[in-house]
Amino acid sequence: MARVCVVTGKRPMSGNNVSHANNKTKRRFYPNLQDKRFWSPRRKRWVKLRISAKGIKIINRRGVDRVLDDLQRKGVKF
Repeated sequence: MARVCVVTGKRPMSGNNVSHANNKTKRRFYPNLQDKRFWSPRRKRWVKLRISAKGIKIINRRGVDRVLDDLQRKGVKF
């Protein structure tokens, strides 16, 4: 499964570990993804999403049905 948030589109970034001696080695920064279920009152079912912490905040602010409608318009399966 890809490490991508379905709501925000956040994906892993690359960067460097930097030691005290200023040695640089490649590393990846992963988004804070959670497997979360949301109850959709309009659809009358649970919807399971792989979502970042920022995406959870967006759903709390806008509402799950409104966010799911936007995802459906983009063609995302859930």
